Amino acid sequence: MRNARDFAVTVLALGLAGVIAGVLWSLAAPRPPYVMTKQGPLLADPTTQALIAADGWFVIIAGALGLACGALGYSLSRRGRPLAVVLGLAAGGLLGSYITLVVGQAVNLGAATVTASGTSTSLIAGPLNLTAQGVLLVWPVLAVGLFFVLESVAGYRDSPLRRPFGGEDPYGPLSGYDISDR
Repeated sequence: MRNARDFAVTVLALGLAGVIAGVLWSLAAPRPPYVMTKQGPLLADPTTQALIAADGWFVIIAGALGLACGALGYSLSRRGRPLAVVLGLAAGGLLGSYITLVVGQAVNLGAATVTASGTSTSLIAGPLNLTAQGVLLVWPVLAVGLFFVLESVAGYRDSPLRRPFGGEDPYGPLSGYDISDR
């Protein structure tokens, strides 16, 4: 029962963090410029870097949250139930990434209409979207990855294998022996 609770709390916390991340992504990511035509909106500059920049901002925001969630999840699960937290980080990271995408597209805080200088063409900031869907995996992969790195460092530090010969001095009584005494 405690494992289910830890899993659910982790997933819900990361889902709520996804709302905040979506707002941040909407504020930070640039929108591609569109031109209004009779057929509808048309991408004004097909070579614009705004499409890639939106993916980059998503990676930065989701990656930072993934690292923060992984470290926080590790520190809170040291008491005993790390498996539920790891599974919660994976599922919650996916949920948080998806919520970030949905909220970032819906909030649209960075949209503004601009006019090109010297022309009467009206440029409109387009909708925020991801061109590389694989970036949705950044949050869960970094959260779980950092959790495992921290767990392996702590496991190595506490391991008896770290101290060869069972913690005894490998040279025994000869440890004070200096080769120059010959």
